Amino acid sequence: MSKSPEKKLVTLKSSDKEEFVVEESIAVTSETIKNIIEDCGLELIPLPNVDGKTLAKVIEYCTKHSTGSNDDSKFDDECLDTKQLSVLVDMLLAANYLNIKSLFEKVCTKIADRIKDMSVEEVREVFKIENDFTPEEEKKIRDEHAWAHE
Repeated sequence: MSKSPEKKLVTLKSSDKEEFVVEESIAVTSETIKNIIEDCGLELIPLPNVDGKTLAKVIEYCTKHSTGSNDDSKFDDECLDTKQLSVLVDMLLAANYLNIKSLFEKVCTKIADRIKDMSVEEVREVFKIENDFTPEEEKKIRDEHAWAHE
């Protein structure tokens, strides 16, 4: 009997030093990781911009999508279902850094659905955007674009 070929593994190291051993075929769902493997041949890949909790979710998403299952939409809804918008923002930043287009697009849609009814101030708070307008500038903008603030 012939042995089945061993699956090549890589280790992903999060910003908080948590390590995840993942099949290379799953890890290369990320264009960033794929380029690191191709260019550097590393088997231990540091990911300084992604914490362990977020990386675990990203790996879960990539694992599910590597199987080519047609039932991904239900899984995506469950995977991205969170009450905390900050978790989705972390996922968005991770998907962008890791260059996982499908995850990026799905998280963008989830975030857009969540913030569409928020005030400008609430959105600034969620994304940690400093208001650098003077009160006069802000009033002028609100007056010029009153339709956007209804």
